[in-house]
Amino acid sequence: MNAIRNESLGLKRSWYHAASLLWIFLIALQWISFTQESWYTETTSLVLWTLAAVSILEVILPFRMLYRTIIKAVVLLYILHKTLIDYMVYIPYGTLTERVEQFILHMPPYVWFSLCAWVMLEAALRLVNSTRRILVFLGVNIISLGILDSFTQIPLWVEIAWVMFAGMGWLVCQHFRNYQLQYPQGWKRMIRYPYKILANIAIIFSLIIVASVNMPEIPPTLTDPYTAWRNYTGTSANQSGNGVLDIPTATESGYSREDSQLGGGFNFDYTPVMSITTSDRSYWRGETRSEYTGTGWDEPGRASMENVSASQTLENEEAGKVKTKKVTQKVTMLNDTVYPILFGAYSISKVSLVNGEERADRMLWNTERAELHVVTSRQQPQYPKNYTVVSEVPIIVEDELRTKSADALYTSNPAEDKYLQLPSRFPERVKDLAAEVTASAKTPYEKVALLQDYLQQNFNYTNNPDLSRKVSNDFVEGFLFDIREGYCDYFSTALVMMARAEGIPARWVKGYAPGQMSLNSDMQAPRQPGAPIETTYTVTNADAHSWAEVYFGEYGWIPVEATPGFDMPLLTESPEVQPADQPEDQPEEEPVQEEKQAPTPEQTTNMIPTFVIWIAAAIIVLWVAYMFWRNRLSLRFLLLRLRTGRPLTPEQKVLAETERWIRYARRRGLTRSGDETLRESVTRWSQLRPSAQMTFEELLMKFEQTRYSPATVTADDWKVVYQAALKLRKELKAERA
Repeated sequence: MNAIRNESLGLKRSWYHAASLLWIFLIALQWISFTQESWYTETTSLVLWTLAAVSILEVILPFRMLYRTIIKAVVLLYILHKTLIDYMVYIPYGTLTERVEQFILHMPPYVWFSLCAWVMLEAALRLVNSTRRILVFLGVNIISLGILDSFTQIPLWVEIAWVMFAGMGWLVCQHFRNYQLQYPQGWKRMIRYPYKILANIAIIFSLIIVASVNMPEIPPTLTDPYTAWRNYTGTSANQSGNGVLDIPTATESGYSREDSQLGGGFNFDYTPVMSITTSDRSYWRGETRSEYTGTGWDEPGRASMENVSASQTLENEEAGKVKTKKVTQKVTMLNDTVYPILFGAYSISKVSLVNGEERADRMLWNTERAELHVVTSRQQPQYPKNYTVVSEVPIIVEDELRTKSADALYTSNPAEDKYLQLPSRFPERVKDLAAEVTASAKTPYEKVALLQDYLQQNFNYTNNPDLSRKVSNDFVEGFLFDIREGYCDYFSTALVMMARAEGIPARWVKGYAPGQMSLNSDMQAPRQPGAPIETTYTVTNADAHSWAEVYFGEYGWIPVEATPGFDMPLLTESPEVQPADQPEDQPEEEPVQEEKQAPTPEQTTNMIPTFVIWIAAAIIVLWVAYMFWRNRLSLRFLLLRLRTGRPLTPEQKVLAETERWIRYARRRGLTRSGDETLRESVTRWSQLRPSAQMTFEELLMKFEQTRYSPATVTADDWKVVYQAALKLRKELKAERA
């Protein structure tokens, strides 16, 4: 009895156990794809790693459930700890006891997401263990995703397709598991030829893929229930080209921590954020991002940072070798919002005061990206109410930079590969457009200037772009070819990616525009001759902004503004540019030039990767070729039937097969003279090929029986001739070898 029980447990945790985990994990990924729209990046990463770790440990650990559970709990605690540190939810410092207390303090709510993911995976694995339960489980997931697809702005038909794919695979595995349990001997014989099973599965899936790709697109017959309800109540619900409902949202402007899903619209919020008193107008820089995902920006892993204190000189690894101007900024926060970073002009070189004191702890400096992070806690915010920073603002040698070639800029001062990163499926027509726009430029600076000019003159600024025109899944491609309007995130991301497409290193930056200038008491007080005039700028949530920074080798990173109506204050030696301490009026938007319009976008896009389609097509071609080869004899008789106009009799088939094996013997060097009978030829061939003598005689006997005997030839006689002819081929081939 114990042996049977152990065997059953071993089967349960064998191939079917692992396959079930795979399908459940694949279904879970579709829900993660949906929730990442509203989750923090660190939450999505934590849940994903939790599901992956639990699945792998469940398969590889050969222990009892209690021991497996303990090991899983330890691993998940490690994943939680690493995720919180990697995404800078908290920065550990102090003694071991203090670190543990910090970790426990920052665990919620992340630990609950991790535990829920673990419990749901385990429950699905152990409860969904029959065909009926699998069907119910799949139905619940498909219906839920379908409802969310209809009543939210997120298109989920791709996720639904993946759930159906996983469900089909799961049901196939369940079928084979039942067969294994009920017919163990038949299962052992069947698994001797696994390639036949896999080939049939591959052919079926390939036919489905190729058929789906070539299906014509037709409008839906039934109206979406939410759209019907909105129409009935008299409110509008625009339907986009890809099935996304364009429903206005209540998103407000402001500094965002979530950059992985850019787009949509927002309402301007003029709530004050901070006031900055300084001698030079600037953009107040926050964080940078380097990895473009196709939908937004990501910065995977934890950046290299060092603990710094007030009055400490902050080194910028990529500041360049240009002259700089020292600019002091006195920042006063006007609300209680907690930010992950201290804002200042590029690039901050020192923090002189924090909350009125000349010392400050819990600050981190990123020397590569020139970011000054402040260690805060969501439970106990400790963001400074006021601080003073000193920046070394680069003075750009514009005339000199304009003449520098790519080799002169990057040969001795190359940029990191991540600043040239393009997704594997980055749209080709974006690359082609970038090449077309910059075709007349000879240097990287000229190329960036042409891209900047193209974006500012050919696209409109709006805080609520018309998403109903969006066709492409790629954020940049959708902006350039479909929507053709947007706000700073659209323009800055497009500039960065088009520059990268031309081999120019660039990165995405977010922070605040200068804000509104206001007079303060310092301006009315008497001043010493030559002292800088300080101006106070009030920055609101509506001033939240993003722009591009382009790397020019020894000249370092230079900010570039691509959004129409915004002006980037730069210090430059060129006399044509106004001084940085004089605020400039925003330029009026120029009319769109027809000759620079982008080509009309395609009306349909294929959601299935191209390489998958090619693989599926190759499988079908190979399968068709194999079927032709396998049924070649039937095809040959079909052609003979078409020639004669009537079906072939068994006698005719025997004679046709005889002519065929005689031709094969001739190709093997066994020739016949014109006056020689077949018996004479076979007698001579048997002497030349003694190993095939018996087969020759069998074929000769069937031929003479068909030709000269009055006996009726049946289909079985033809099959004997066919099998003997195959045997003869093998014998002649083996003897020749």
